[in-house]
Amino acid sequence: MNRNLLFDFTVDKENKTVHIKREFDAPLDLVWDAFTRPELLDQWTAPAPHVSKTKYMNFEVGGKRFYAMVGPDGQEGWVLQRYTSISPKTNFKLHNAFADKDGNPELTGSEWDYSFSEQNGITKVSITIYNESLERMERMIAMGFKEGFAVTLKNLENLLATLSQK
Repeated sequence: MNRNLLFDFTVDKENKTVHIKREFDAPLDLVWDAFTRPELLDQWTAPAPHVSKTKYMNFEVGGKRFYAMVGPDGQEGWVLQRYTSISPKTNFKLHNAFADKDGNPELTGSEWDYSFSEQNGITKVSITIYNESLERMERMIAMGFKEGFAVTLKNLENLLATLSQK
């Protein structure tokens, strides 16, 4: 397993944008599936001791994923994502907003742009997150977004290693 995989996390407050680049020692098809199939997303997208619980997901343009981060005490933090663009195995974009348990989103959200590429068996995922407000971005950062996201990407690395052995 390659231990020198890229992980870059940059915050650009002036442009209300976060840039993340991460490499995985796994084929593109497998990494793509891990980002686009709810049964796989729920296995890695929450930092322990939280778990991810997808209520529904329809991965198509105009489709949505509605899921919760559930804490050990059962407290749920809901998120609604709406897919705005999909180019299979290379890119997808979505609008992300915190929501209540009934799926009513907050007014401000963020635009996420995911790009995928593979070279020599290493898949690189580049994510750009544009926040509609600086306040929302600062709230994300204050909630430990960088640390939590780094943990979830490590979860994904471990899941991909397991799935690659099957």
